[in-house]
Parts: sequence; C-alpha cells; structure tokens
Amino acid sequence: MSQENINNRSEAIKKIKELAEGINFCFFCTDLAQPPFESTPMSVQEVDDNASIWFLASKESEKYKNIKINEQVQLYFSDPSSMKYLSLFAKAELVDDQKRIDKYWNNFVAGWFEKGRADPNIVLFKIIPQQAHYWDTKHHKLVSYAVTLLNAMGSNLSDQDREGNIQI
Repeated sequence: MSQENINNRSEAIKKIKELAEGINFCFFCTDLAQPPFESTPMSVQEVDDNASIWFLASKESEKYKNIKINEQVQLYFSDPSSMKYLSLFAKAELVDDQKRIDKYWNNFVAGWFEKGRADPNIVLFKIIPQQAHYWDTKHHKLVSYAVTLLNAMGSNLSDQDREGNIQI
C-alpha cells in the first residue's frame, strides 16, 4: 500500500467530498471522552465547498445531547465493495436553518420526523473536518485484487492500494 498524503486544500476537499458523498453512510461517533463511544449510522446530506459535512438529526437524540457537551466527533465511512474508507475527526456545530432543512428534505428523511419538515426538533449537524485519513484503490477493486494475487505468486507489480492523511 502506497502512502499518498493530500496536503493541497482543494485536493483535500475534493477527496473528502468524493469519499463521503460516494459512500454516503457513516458511523457517526460522539461522546469520544467516554468509551464506548455513542455511535449511530447516519446518511450524509451534503459535503459543501469547504468540506463541511451536513446531516439532519433530532434535538431529542443522544447525538444532539452529546454534541452540546462536547463538539468533537469521529466519522467512519466504509465501502468494502469498492475498497474505499475514510476516518474523519471533526468539530460539530448545531445549526438551525429552515432553508437548508427544506433543501435536504426527502421521503427517507420524512420517515424519521412525523411532524414533517417544520418539526421544531429537527436540527442540522455541520461537521467541520480537523483530521482525516483515507484508504482506497488507484483503479477498480478487481485490478487491485489481481495485482495482489500476482504479487503473492512472485510478481513485482506496483501497489494499487493507497492511503494517506488529508490536511484540510
């Protein structure tokens, strides 16, 4: 596996956007100072032009309560089928913005909020990345598997997998 850190801001934003929106679901962890962490699968609504990741949530959730106490969060994105992974340590902000709630509203989200998009308990989590680490393949996963297999049989082909830190 080759080490390919991303230090350029625009490339870092592009990589976070590619992975977070491409994978879409993550384990969203709060209460990091108190193991075991509170962890919930959540769906990304958007990764904006500053690499901030947006989620819809409830003010009645443990996540909301935990973020009010400690804004540090950890997100884990995993897509084994395409061999793409992202670990992201971040600061969470609680945002009330009805226009943004309306923008993200869809039938899937409606299932979580019986009172509809005007439910006063809907809150936005704005996740501002502080540190990130990724793993992925340079090519399709089948190419990566083939190269790994051939290398195990004695070939000396270039590594198709990469990982690195992402500096925001």
